[in-house]
Amino acid sequence: MQPPAREPGPSDAPTDPLGADPGVDLSVRIRGLALASPVMPASGCFGPELGRLLPMRELAAAVTKTVFLQARAGNPAHRLTEIPAGVVNSVGIPSRGPRGFLTHQYPDYQALPAPTIVSIGGHAPAEYEQVAEQLGGAGAGYELNVSCPNLDTDGRDIGSDPAALFETVARVRAVTDKPVIAKLPVMVASIAECARAAQEAGADAVCVANSVPSLPLEPGSLRPALGNRVGGLTGPHIRPIVLRLVWLAAKAVDVPVIACGGIATADHALEYLSVGASAVQVGTANFSRPTAMVDVVRGLRSRCHAAGVTTLSALLRTDLTLA
Repeated sequence: MQPPAREPGPSDAPTDPLGADPGVDLSVRIRGLALASPVMPASGCFGPELGRLLPMRELAAAVTKTVFLQARAGNPAHRLTEIPAGVVNSVGIPSRGPRGFLTHQYPDYQALPAPTIVSIGGHAPAEYEQVAEQLGGAGAGYELNVSCPNLDTDGRDIGSDPAALFETVARVRAVTDKPVIAKLPVMVASIAECARAAQEAGADAVCVANSVPSLPLEPGSLRPALGNRVGGLTGPHIRPIVLRLVWLAAKAVDVPVIACGGIATADHALEYLSVGASAVQVGTANFSRPTAMVDVVRGLRSRCHAAGVTTLSALLRTDLTLA
């Protein structure tokens, strides 16, 4: 029995300091935005301080933490807990608001040699529009975190309501000509219907999906492990759930689908690419292995070399992806 293949790491990188490899094209395009590779961080799982330690030119983009219209402190402690199924977080997404983001955080993102995609959140469709307007064109594109309760209705996630989702995307589309990505929640009646609503409203891509709603308890005590009681489950165990959603979304829309859920290796990324994703986001893996995103990019490049192909689409047509 052969030992499992080791995931290529930063030490296996090409000697080119920019990470360029003219023999393999990993580039992806979302509307007019050209991305060097299909790998980027998930919102909330990356900060510019990490970007200063990574070869960002190899990644698709930096995705910011979500910016809300009003400043917010986030949820009470504890905000994070590990369980056998993965990690459950209830951070509550602290935000300085658009002005605070532009003053205190955006300059550090601007300094990174990769496009910045700004994540936008809100509790009503109009709030997303207002945040996009107040950002004043900052960022190369916008990801709409629509896994937020809609306070205009009954508190359901905006992204789980096709009508509210359509209105939200349409409002942002009306105030910017930059790429707009709708990040959809897991708990929806029909991911295909939601993805189509986002596309019809003007989204240039959809991201599938966010964390899985969960309620972890302290072992043996039956007390909530999180200060907010409920949180979002992330990590490798949600990958089969999200794979199905990505597959359904990719069949439903013509715009690119960005997969997010349990990705830690190039093989995980290839799973999503094989069911129709055009790009992937890495989240929880960044906390335990800060080089995870770079490892995924270089793993994809290594597999292309091994298969004697120059693009990911050609790689997916070979049998090597199943090896």
